Amino acid sequence: MQELIDEIRAADQSGAYPSELPTEAQLVEVEELILIPMPSDLRAFQLTVSNVICGSLEPVTISDPYLHTYLPEVAATAWSLGLPREFIPICQNGDNFYFISQEGEIGYWQGQEDLVPEWDTIWDWASEVWMQS
Repeated sequence: MQELIDEIRAADQSGAYPSELPTEAQLVEVEELILIPMPSDLRAFQLTVSNVICGSLEPVTISDPYLHTYLPEVAATAWSLGLPREFIPICQNGDNFYFISQEGEIGYWQGQEDLVPEWDTIWDWASEVWMQS
C-alpha cells in the first residue's frame, strides 16, 4: 500500500498550496456528523492522500468544511438522492457516487438499487479509477 500512496503523492497536481490532511480529531468529528463509522481503509485514505489533487475526480475530504468535497455535505446529497444510508460516498461524479461499504468494498451508484461492489478496496479504486481520471 505504501508504494501506491507514494505513487498517488507523486501524481499530486495541487501545486504550491495543497490543502491539509485531516487530523484524527477531525475524522471523529465527521463520523459523529454522519452518524456512521468510517471503514479503516477510508480512514487511512483520508489520513494519507485526501489532500492530493489528481485527475478529474475529486474524492471526499474532511479537513476543510468549506470545500465542495466535504464528506458530510457530499454524504447528505448522496443520501438525499437515494444512496442507501449504510454506504459512505467517497467521490461524487455528477448525480452519481462512488461509495464504500462498511466492509471496505467500493461500488458505483447511479440511482439504481443494484449496488454490487466493483473494487475490493479504496486503494484498488484509487489506482484504477481516480488516478486514471
